[in-house]
Amino acid sequence: MVARRMHYAIRTERTYVHWCERFLRFVGDFPSEQLRRQHLENFLTYLAVERKVASSTRNLALNSVVFMFRHVLRREDESFDFTHAKRPKRLPVVLSQAEMARLLTQLEGVTGLMAGLMYGTGMRLMETVRLRIKDLDFDYGQIMVRDGKGDKDRVVPLPKCYEASLQQQIERVKCLLRSDVEQGANGVYLPEALARKNPSAVFGIEWQYVFPAVRLSIDPRTGLKRRHHIHETSLQRTIKRAAVAAIIPKQVNSHALRHSFATHLLESGYDIRTVQELLGHSDISTTMIYTHVLNRPGMIVRSPADTLSAQVAHDT
Repeated sequence: MVARRMHYAIRTERTYVHWCERFLRFVGDFPSEQLRRQHLENFLTYLAVERKVASSTRNLALNSVVFMFRHVLRREDESFDFTHAKRPKRLPVVLSQAEMARLLTQLEGVTGLMAGLMYGTGMRLMETVRLRIKDLDFDYGQIMVRDGKGDKDRVVPLPKCYEASLQQQIERVKCLLRSDVEQGANGVYLPEALARKNPSAVFGIEWQYVFPAVRLSIDPRTGLKRRHHIHETSLQRTIKRAAVAAIIPKQVNSHALRHSFATHLLESGYDIRTVQELLGHSDISTTMIYTHVLNRPGMIVRSPADTLSAQVAHDT
């Protein structure tokens, strides 16, 4: 309930609960008022040494348990300034334009449209599945990405090649909405403040998800029957299967579409600042990783072996 009062996302809430439960099972039958920093240190050591979890997982566990200490147990007098595990720097998986074409050919229907939008706009996975109809602007040819990473909004281009498919998808959503009203469903999920101020908005077509779930479900927070957005795992699995079918010898996941979007823009001559804005990066150093993928940290680098080979061929 503490995380809910602080308006944390439900995914964050569930993650924090999961890691706090694991921590409490680790310390065993121990009174909560006697839990100290040392118990958390032992737990983090256990995760790193015995469970051999990734650094990102260890950091997630740390953030979750520290949240419990500070905001639930109210241990504000105790220091929890742990050093986060260093995350290894990895170059992103990028598909060539030919590989991307083969991948998209293997996808069809709603998942094909979603994958095409991820590549065509650079949107993240959750930004795509949470897209609402009101965020599509066909007149200006753009999409407003709401509440992106870091709680930031940004504008991305709406690919013209998907305009007709999106219009057809909106018509399908309208049919689903009429069916939901007839079944007595409670409309779409809305931010709490808006739901209180304008309760009828839950049935407004503009607030419906562009990619709704196939079935109605129960809202875990309110217990109301609603139609949520499509679950992200279905799209992830479909993209991986499509990569195998397209015979792409890379570890392709949904994020590879976003990486390919950024890289192909740079290959087309767009400047790094433009790509940074489209991706929603706060720091340009995050965007600079794509120049390493292109092997051009500021300029095109030609291998000296190729230079030597060309010179030898010219001399002979």
